[in-house]
Amino acid sequence: MVFNIGSQQGNINNVARDQTINHGQHGNFVASQTVDFAVELSETLRRMGMDRAAGEADEVRQELAQPQPNREMISARLTRIAAAVTAIAGAESAARAPLLGLGQWLGDLGTPILRALGM
Repeated sequence: MVFNIGSQQGNINNVARDQTINHGQHGNFVASQTVDFAVELSETLRRMGMDRAAGEADEVRQELAQPQPNREMISARLTRIAAAVTAIAGAESAARAPLLGLGQWLGDLGTPILRALGM
């Protein structure tokens, strides 16, 4: 028997026989695109000469690598970054796209970020 399993997300258990889960099954998932946004943001901020903001973006990336990222901390850092970027470079800077992607990933916590970007 052959199984061809494509891309999957979430809790996935491939077992050969029976499986019993007694106390629930939990998992955390951070889309790789979200991590990519954080990397892009950090690199863009460094190219813009905004090393302090890039350091905060690095901390966001590190937090995204945690099993349960602290969204409140991520939101606070990205809000500061968005405010700094728009004050210095305007809302249409190269940092806008990754900030927008991360702000949308945060849901309600991303509202201050999106507002800083003029959304």
